[in-house]
Amino acid sequence: METPMTKERLFSRGDQHFFMDDPAGIAAYCRQHWPEDCAHILRVADEVCRNYFLFDLEHDLERTWEPVSFDPEGEVDWEYRPGNDPEFTFQFNRHRFFICLGQAYWLTGDERYARHFFRLLMSWISGVKRTPETEQTTWRILEAGIRGENWVKAIRYFKDSPLMTDDIAAAFYDCLVEHGEYIIKMHSPYRYISNWGVMENHGLFEIGIAMPDEELRSRYTSIALERLETEARIQILGDGIQWEQSPMYHNEVLHCYEDVLILASRNEIPVPEAITRAVHRMACADLAWKKPDHKQFLMGDSDDMDIRDYISIAAFLFHDPVLRSGGYPILDFESVWDLGLEAAGIYEGLESQEPDFVSCALTDSGNYLLRSGWGEKENLLHFHCGTMGAGHGHSDKLHVDLVIGGEDVLTDAGRYTYVVDRGRFEFKDPPAHNTLTADREYFTVCKDSWECDKLCQPVKQQYKFTDQYELVQGGHLGYAYKGIFINRKVLYIRPDIYIIMDEMYAQGEHSYEQYWNFSERGELEEMPGGCTFTGDQAKARLVFLTPGVSVTLGESRIARHYNRCETRKRLCVQIRKEGFASLITVIKGGEGTFEASRIPVRSALKGITYSEEMAEGVKIQAEGKTYVVIFCHQEVNSPTDLTEAEGCMGYGNVIVFEKGKDEIGGTVMCW
Repeated sequence: METPMTKERLFSRGDQHFFMDDPAGIAAYCRQHWPEDCAHILRVADEVCRNYFLFDLEHDLERTWEPVSFDPEGEVDWEYRPGNDPEFTFQFNRHRFFICLGQAYWLTGDERYARHFFRLLMSWISGVKRTPETEQTTWRILEAGIRGENWVKAIRYFKDSPLMTDDIAAAFYDCLVEHGEYIIKMHSPYRYISNWGVMENHGLFEIGIAMPDEELRSRYTSIALERLETEARIQILGDGIQWEQSPMYHNEVLHCYEDVLILASRNEIPVPEAITRAVHRMACADLAWKKPDHKQFLMGDSDDMDIRDYISIAAFLFHDPVLRSGGYPILDFESVWDLGLEAAGIYEGLESQEPDFVSCALTDSGNYLLRSGWGEKENLLHFHCGTMGAGHGHSDKLHVDLVIGGEDVLTDAGRYTYVVDRGRFEFKDPPAHNTLTADREYFTVCKDSWECDKLCQPVKQQYKFTDQYELVQGGHLGYAYKGIFINRKVLYIRPDIYIIMDEMYAQGEHSYEQYWNFSERGELEEMPGGCTFTGDQAKARLVFLTPGVSVTLGESRIARHYNRCETRKRLCVQIRKEGFASLITVIKGGEGTFEASRIPVRSALKGITYSEEMAEGVKIQAEGKTYVVIFCHQEVNSPTDLTEAEGCMGYGNVIVFEKGKDEIGGTVMCW
């Protein structure tokens, strides 16, 4: 006969095997260093105690802005769905607020939080049964995996509460085992490629650690690690980016793996090297594409979130001084609860070392970051030419984000919703991104919230970084069926000049639409041939140099968080042309004088002027310097020749000259 589970057995393994080492000390640390976070957590916990639910934590996957409230003295409806968006039901049944109750318990010592934790926990366990129907809602497998983390963490906050009973321990244990067996049963090849697999099996690993029985603990953790290793090898690209091309889900996967490393270390469980390598690469990728304000780009299905906590944990796990430079100065509120008070002291003493790179090319995922420096007021351009990333990816081939002086100027759209009739496509389609389309047709066509009828193959190109200039470029085959190839070149002249050359190689007549979506946190002023964006600190001027274009000012929407969007300004630059066409955009950040013009390119030896289909030049005057850039759209040097513009002469596909300095030869960015 099996021995009944008791609270003594359930908590027979010491705190050293789990997350918190000193909850009272951690609570004091948080009250001292993170009073705003403490106030937020206490507010959430107080609301939960009265059956009032609002999901506004920094890392809630699907935030809400309208609270859902049940009778404070009654039961909650775990199946409740407001409107037609099931994401509330999913978020509700992840039970992240159980951890808030636990943190509030230690911040205050108030048994009220324990009472309501046990009330809600037992309401769920007794009232929500797994059936084929509930497996689509409250028992959806992803939520089961996430609950594996949240339940295991939450229960230990209350292990010494006088309200903890043997009956609760037995019911909790039985339901936790049901979760573990369910996760094992539901495994499929889909899990190897989806973030669901990582979140589910990370939950299984945490459930395993909570098992007082050594045999069951070993079974759960070994199965989880085997699957997580395969998922790490398949999902994490060589440059460290999770393949779905969404920073938010990249970081959710990273968080899961970091939890596994923490618990494996504390339980002396060997972790496959594929996992540890993947975690380190993912954290390094976070450092590389972190904005100056420490937040992730709104790329794909992502929210506007600070990612220093993920980087801080990785810095601690690997004692990596470069990662330490990208983390918080001290351990943040959430990380100290997971790593412990002793870890907070170790983290504070870790060496911090600025990266030995500034700009970088994450070539496997096709993400390129052109950065002026590592400070909070620096400039950063992000260019994307890589795989779409399936359901969480957007139609963003050749998209650019631009940050000037630490502030967003050109931004992605975010996600807003997963429901088609609430605007899902509006945020996924190309016009929501700073890219371009042909004949008003989309290079990627959405079928529903997750699938596409038509995908688009990226064509990655060479790039080059020098001390003064940087070039990235890429194209795609989204219009190959129309006989059109689109290529975008982005030339960066440090610290704040950007030339974007869009090349459209085609037969016949076509129209092209180039979209520029601006941050909602600034003002846009149209001016002849361009516009000026002004934010709180940032200023940027855009100049459109191609003759014959029309520029239309309109509006689009941006969602920095799920379920909330705002309007913003969008410019659409249009041109219609037979055969080859190009669009030249020059962007200058900051104050100061600035002029940009399109200039002819000549054959230095033949004395002829090339047609615009062959080569074009750009002249920029700024900050007392004059730059000349030659772009060759095709081979022009036959049989032996040099290209020349404004007295600057050289050989190459893209050449940059600074007048009065290197007018012969220049700096070749692409041959």
